[in-house]
Amino acid sequence: MKNDRYIAHFDLDSFFVSVERLLDPKLIGQPVIVGGSSDRGVVSACSYETRVFGVRSAMPIATARKLCPQAIFINGHMSEYGKYSRMVTDIIAARAPLFEKASIDEHYVDLTGMDQFFGCLEWAKTTRQIVIKETGLPISFGLSVNKTIAKIATDEAKPNGELFIPAEKVREFLDPLPIEKMPFVGKKLAAQLYILGITTIGKMATCDPRMIKKELGDNGLFILERAKGIDNNPVEPYHERKSISTEHTFEQDISDHTYLKNIVSEMLEGLCFQLRKKNKMTACVTVKIKYPNFEVHSQQRTIQLTSSDHMILPHIHELLDQIHPTAKPIRLIGIRLSHLDYGMEQISLFDKTPEKVKLYQAMDKIKMKFGEAALKKGNTY
Repeated sequence: MKNDRYIAHFDLDSFFVSVERLLDPKLIGQPVIVGGSSDRGVVSACSYETRVFGVRSAMPIATARKLCPQAIFINGHMSEYGKYSRMVTDIIAARAPLFEKASIDEHYVDLTGMDQFFGCLEWAKTTRQIVIKETGLPISFGLSVNKTIAKIATDEAKPNGELFIPAEKVREFLDPLPIEKMPFVGKKLAAQLYILGITTIGKMATCDPRMIKKELGDNGLFILERAKGIDNNPVEPYHERKSISTEHTFEQDISDHTYLKNIVSEMLEGLCFQLRKKNKMTACVTVKIKYPNFEVHSQQRTIQLTSSDHMILPHIHELLDQIHPTAKPIRLIGIRLSHLDYGMEQISLFDKTPEKVKLYQAMDKIKMKFGEAALKKGNTY
């Protein structure tokens, strides 16, 4: 396999748990679960000591407690996670010509051409050691010909390791791996593939595209291409967006408070969908109103990091009540979500209602396939 590209994937190991251990060294070596102590919550992160019992991220806390009752349950410190994530991003930004922040604990770096100067592998090794030394956090990397193979290599290098897969070793590396090692292949899809006799990435790579298309549709063709080692997706340059916002100007001045709450609910639904599409969360909300005389009032509040509508909406309504307690008509209303940070797979890291997380995921899939207007939640006011 000829290749002119070199992509590194860096992933902080058990990131939230690792940060908690920096804050409290007594947790080192202990089974730790981040996500709260309430059985209605979900696991945001778990240590390797809990994974041997079957505990996984996004699992209900109640299930995790049954699997590993000796675990130490922690609510988590989102501000600390954000701080350490930014520290790692700053280290990579100071050294990398082109990088992408894929999540709060993941970065891709395009090292293409750097081998002519001082070696891509040496650059990745040195960068990893700098992160470990300056932050105290364990971090793994995979280096290979594209983003998909680099990510798989990182997963194989964990915990706290490194793995380089050159172009000529790609098939030797991929072929024996279980099909579940492929990104985007979850339990449900893996079960379908097993029924078809496709148990390894190598077997997937040799499949007839027509059969895969018939059985799995376009998603199957996407997985087939990745199994063949093909991924031309570029590393997207990182640009930190500080906030997202939306405003609504009324054709006629509005004083009906119930109607205003319905409007902000619809506005917030759109903003949260945009957050989730970008794998981001917000920690600060602002509500703004403008009166017919163009007088402007606004108020903001720091909240728990989330991208869930139902967790943000009560704060929006309370802020609206504070800045607009009377029946005085207004001509414009606006919402801003700021203090944005990258999330993980969960929609809310501390959501106490995992069933709503699944609902958002289902709704988002419909919106991304058919458009944002295809589905709207009903008003509650």
